Amino acid sequence: MADYKKKLSDLLITTARQNASDLHLAVGRKPTLRIDGILIPLQQEAILTPEVAEGLVLELLTKEQQDELHKRKEIDFSYSYEDKARFRCNAFFQRGYLAAALRLIPSKIRTIEELGMPPILHDFARLAQGFVLMVGPAGHGKSTTLAALVDEINHNRTEHIITIEDPIEYLFSQDKCIISQREVKSDTATFHSALKTILRQDPDVIMIGEMRDPISISTSMTAAETGHLVFSTLHTNSASQTIDRIIDSFPASQQGQVMSQLAATLVAIVSERLVPRINGGRVPAVEIMIVNSAIRNLIRERKTYQIDLVIETSIQDGMMTLNRSLSHLVRSKIISLENAETHSLNPGELRLLLERT
Repeated sequence: MADYKKKLSDLLITTARQNASDLHLAVGRKPTLRIDGILIPLQQEAILTPEVAEGLVLELLTKEQQDELHKRKEIDFSYSYEDKARFRCNAFFQRGYLAAALRLIPSKIRTIEELGMPPILHDFARLAQGFVLMVGPAGHGKSTTLAALVDEINHNRTEHIITIEDPIEYLFSQDKCIISQREVKSDTATFHSALKTILRQDPDVIMIGEMRDPISISTSMTAAETGHLVFSTLHTNSASQTIDRIIDSFPASQQGQVMSQLAATLVAIVSERLVPRINGGRVPAVEIMIVNSAIRNLIRERKTYQIDLVIETSIQDGMMTLNRSLSHLVRSKIISLENAETHSLNPGELRLLLERT
């Protein structure tokens, strides 16, 4: 019988040593790492057969998780490898075969400076209340930046921080704060039941791993409205798109109230992209929207198409457009123009910006 435990162990160690962000297991392919955004097959490994893929995936799961996988055909979970490495995983079926994607979660929570994020993010860690969102595509550093903000609060304030995650990603070591990390399924039956009771648990700071539906959005805004600091993430591309997505997730009859609530509670939206560096690794490019009276009015009036212009003309307030962030990285010779254009939402405007400076 094949020793799947040892095989899995070797693959997880290789993932950590190569500083990969992800490990992919799929039938008909060699085990594959994602390094700096690029998929690289492990050439020394054999192509995965259905039997080996299944053996490796099931080795990651408890009996209860295996039952849930076969029932639901996919499962999110976290996996710790001998206290050396931690992974956020998703196992799923494709064409009848088992497959998995494992995201390596660094054991050390990096600071805002270590991540290369703008210093204005420190201001968000000093807020007493409000609603702060990290947005961007999957795999572009939202959870990592959020962890940096929460950990900064942990080291500088005395608060009760509650997180609701599915699954738990970064493990925080409590310093000045009490940190209650709740994982869906193991610490709470469902995401919604955890949200329903969170305000009864006396939190000061709330981190919701991902806003996935009107219930989580509504709970987040209510918590921010009642004197709490709320952090969360959303898979959107920009600040204006994020506001539209939030409003559009509610029925038309509720949208007026949502716009008012959002205008009253939202403090900032940070949209992040990790762009390949010229000399290896990746660097963040960011759009930062800080809610001022102009943006508050645009949210209330649903004129989100004007938000980009406000961000562009409010650099003195700490705001930043994604194109300005990308153009700065190109001029500093940190990233290539080609990669900047790939990650820009408006490459034509980016080129004009670079020509003018």
